[in-house]
Amino acid sequence: MGDKQFGIDHERLKQYADEIKQVAKTGAQVAVVIGGGNIFRGIQAKNSEGFDRVQGDYMGMLATVINSMALQVDLEKVNVQTRLLSAIKMEQICEPFIRRRAIRHLEKGRVVIFGAGTGNPYFTTDTAAALRAIEIEAEVILKGTRVDGIYSADPEKDKKAVKFDSISFKDVYSKNLQVMDLTALTLCNENKIPIIVFNMNTPGNLKKVVEGKKVGTLVKF
Repeated sequence: MGDKQFGIDHERLKQYADEIKQVAKTGAQVAVVIGGGNIFRGIQAKNSEGFDRVQGDYMGMLATVINSMALQVDLEKVNVQTRLLSAIKMEQICEPFIRRRAIRHLEKGRVVIFGAGTGNPYFTTDTAAALRAIEIEAEVILKGTRVDGIYSADPEKDKKAVKFDSISFKDVYSKNLQVMDLTALTLCNENKIPIIVFNMNTPGNLKKVVEGKKVGTLVKF
């Protein structure tokens, strides 16, 4: 949503498309999981009197598909071949998620966008990202955020927060750092997939991360 209060900031979306294009040009296989919080979060339903959490989660999943479609449009504007795969079937606008199909798209050099989370309520976008990363045998999860890494506390609230250049999964657990939700972290830890948390809104950061430069925070074993 960029600097907006809600919805889609097309300038921000264009920036993301340009960033992803630069990475795709290196020959790296790129898969994207995008959230839907700028439109609706399932957790909002939990805080609304009389609103069903499961229904809210499904609404949140559909919000991720809207964002995925918007990103797909901007990627195709810059001549990046994409495929949108959804955990919830909606054949008119995207392909159903099939693991082998996703891997084949990646092998052909297409950027694959995974929409609709896991297709199940009570699971976050982080968990969807971890699950899809495992399924496609990704080397690393790159978690783009508004801050430049993992801190000892929320840097937007605590000026004394200290940034970690790298940290182990064990320390993330023990320090109760809000890197990802517990399910997503456990999936990554058990399947040996490292995570790099970085500021996606800084131009050029995504390519630097892929090139192995020191950007953000590495969560390792």
